[in-house]
Amino acid sequence: MKTFDIIFNKINKTLEVLLVIIFAILVLDVAWQVFSRYVLNRSFSFTEELARFSLIWLSILGAAYLNAKREHLSMDFLYKKLSEGKRKKALYFIEMCIFLFALIVMVIGGFNLVYTTLHLEQLSGTLRVPLGYIYAVLPISGILIMSFALYHISKIYTDQIKE
Repeated sequence: MKTFDIIFNKINKTLEVLLVIIFAILVLDVAWQVFSRYVLNRSFSFTEELARFSLIWLSILGAAYLNAKREHLSMDFLYKKLSEGKRKKALYFIEMCIFLFALIVMVIGGFNLVYTTLHLEQLSGTLRVPLGYIYAVLPISGILIMSFALYHISKIYTDQIKE
């Protein structure tokens, strides 16, 4: 196995563990919120905000994970009608579009959002966490998606990609 494959697999495994941890935090937080509201007759204000932030991180990092596994929702009825050579070109085009989207929107736009919110010292309402830390998931996921797109392009080039 090549070094690139080993790094790819380690990043995926780390991402899997991180997603499971975030999901566990989300489940425990919402369970505590329901328990405290209906059993203790007391509502804690931090639970709603923690659930929201956990869901943001879970969904955006989950999108990067699905991109790595090539399991994103796709409409492939036109793709399946292409010849083998045109399929390879279409895969290149798709991966380049994914790379450019991640670069422009997620990395550049995400860094701009993180910088702006940290510079303005915006804090979340209840937890008082700087919002730049919450929004940091955008450039992190963007960098991951860009890396995965390059990995997939290398696999397309060597004819090792799964369709």
